[in-house]
Formats: sequence, structure tokens, C-alpha cells
Amino acid sequence: MKIDLQRVEDAAKELYIRALKVLPPDIKQGFDRLAKSETAPTAQRVLGTMLTNIRVAEDTDNLLCQDTGVPIYNLAIGRGIELDGHALKQAVRRGCERATREYPLRSSVVHPLTRKNEHTSCGIEVPVIHIDFIDAPDRLEIEMIPKGSGSENNSFLKMAIPAEGIDAIKAFVIDCVLAAGGKTCPPTIVGVGLGGTSDLAVALAKRAATRELGTVCSDPDGAELEAQLSKAVNELGVGPQGLGGDSTAFAVQIELAGTHITMNPIAVNMQCHSARRARATFTPEGVSYGF
Repeated sequence: MKIDLQRVEDAAKELYIRALKVLPPDIKQGFDRLAKSETAPTAQRVLGTMLTNIRVAEDTDNLLCQDTGVPIYNLAIGRGIELDGHALKQAVRRGCERATREYPLRSSVVHPLTRKNEHTSCGIEVPVIHIDFIDAPDRLEIEMIPKGSGSENNSFLKMAIPAEGIDAIKAFVIDCVLAAGGKTCPPTIVGVGLGGTSDLAVALAKRAATRELGTVCSDPDGAELEAQLSKAVNELGVGPQGLGGDSTAFAVQIELAGTHITMNPIAVNMQCHSARRARATFTPEGVSYGF
């Protein structure tokens, strides 16, 4: 299947706007679950305010949050797809820029030294574009994630040693959640990356933080640790917006990779309660949108 790059550009634009305005169903279900189990009156009121904000934003066709984030596009290319890889990335970049200029959106992207804002949501190496390949015929998937700075600023890496064992992983994750406190706009999704190299661990943590709620780590041991940490994090008392309560996180989610015998990298990346994302799927039947 040959991919029309103009349609990719149009989809990249549409996805940025959709992601900023409509919260995925799994996150809404996560809110419902926390609201039913929360016992602290203040936390109950904060969760209620968050749910009202989501409803008003969607009913009035407004943004869920003023932070348009750093735009991230995850591309998954199936078998039999014909395209020019460089041209594909340029099409995504043009779509991102068009969303910012034409909608318009506030650009949150600046030069790291001069702090100059081109008002395009683009810059050096931004939008962040990841490309992977999947075992699916005639299929191209584009996932868009606007990553806000409140959660992204609370990113952590520890190069643990194997002798420290699993207890080091648990302690590090708990310490990171406590250090972040209310700065991540909890309830959060706590993404944990384990293994690999330092850069891979951080990438895995981001992947875990932006994974759909209700999914579990594909590794059984990782899935068991997810459950243990999810319970532990919600016993810390941080609560919604850091004001106390049971609802510190929707979940702790883990992605892992093999690593060297002499090291054990641990990375933590958090996603705020406005865990936004949108997806476009290209097939021979056309383009469909979802989450």
C-alpha cells in the first residue's frame, strides 16, 4: 500500500488538535474508578473539579489544558507499506506546524539556549518522531502525544547495581513519586522503564507512562511488580493535586528490556491526569481516528 504524504500531513495536524481536546476513554474510566474509591473529602472535591473541567472542555470544544506540550508522534509501519521515510517525517512536521499556526495553538517549544519561540510547536529535533515496524499488512499507525512540562519535568534515572535487587526498584519509584508531589498534577500514570541502557530505560519509561490504562506489562514479573507498586503509590497520601488522599496515581505501568549483568537501569517518567493522546490508522479502506 502506497501512503499519500499529504494525508499524513493532514492527519498529523488533526491528531494534535484532537489530542488536546478529547480525553481518551480509558483515562475517563480511570477517573471514575478513583472517584468511587477515594475516601478523603478534599480529594473527592478535587477529582470532581477535574471531571467537570474535562466535561466543559469537551462540551465547548476547548482544550483540556492550556499546556500544548512537546509534540510526540509515534509511527508504526506495517508490512507492504510504500513510502519515503524522510518525506514521511517531514510531512508529520508540517502537520504539527499547521495545527499550531492554523488552529491556532499556543506553541510551547523554544530554543534551549535563546528561549526563542518560533510559534510552530517545532524546533531542533521537535516534534519528537519515533518510527517502529509492526507485523500487520497494509497498515500505518500514527499516535500523537502532547507531553506537558509539569509531568515531564519530573523524570528520573538511577543506574542501580544488581546487588540492590528489586527493593531498589521499589524504593526508587516511591521516592520519585514523593519528590514529584503535586507538581505532576496527580492523579498520574507513573511510567517505569527497567533494564536496557540509560537511554533505553528512559524511553521505556515514557512508553509505559503513555500506555493505555488497563493494559499490563507483557512480562509476567513486570506485571506483578506493576500491581505491587500501584497499590503502594496510592498508600502514600499524596492525592489529587498533592492535596492528600488515596488517588495519587491511576496506575504504575512498567516496560522492561534485557540489560547488562553488571547494571540495572531504572527510569521514571510521569503523565499528568490530563493524559492526552490520539491515533490515526491508515489502511486500504482509508484513515480512521481513535485513541
